[in-house]
Amino acid sequence: MSRPGSDLAMLLLGGFRALADRATAELVARGYDEVRPVHDFALQAILSGADNASELGRRMSVTKQAAAKTITALEERGYVAREPDPVDKRRMRLFVTPHGLAMLREGTAIFDDLRREWEERVGAVPLSQLESTLRQLVDESADYRHHGTEWMA
Repeated sequence: MSRPGSDLAMLLLGGFRALADRATAELVARGYDEVRPVHDFALQAILSGADNASELGRRMSVTKQAAAKTITALEERGYVAREPDPVDKRRMRLFVTPHGLAMLREGTAIFDDLRREWEERVGAVPLSQLESTLRQLVDESADYRHHGTEWMA
């Protein structure tokens, strides 16, 4: 083995942090204050059906309490709100607000811009090969976008 395995993990983490930190800074510059990477994961999970703290916690691999804390932060920023469940009026369900959807759209555009920057730096073919290789290594059946995010909270 030419390099320690931990180097690969650190490179992958460093790549994620470089993109996430730049995207976060750009979102703040566009008026989305106090945004964190975990907020994107939470909003995506809510959009895909995690409509309460228990389900959000399961999808994000965090405790119900950590999920509730994230929900509170998202509510305070106007990214999510609660509404009565149409079937069980005693139950409140989460939904992403128009402000939250706008932030997600801005974030997507920012990540597209950052990807283009990386493509300009290393070339289209090497970046495409890197993405292809990572897809082979990451189990695509696992929804890695919503798991193991507790370290980003």
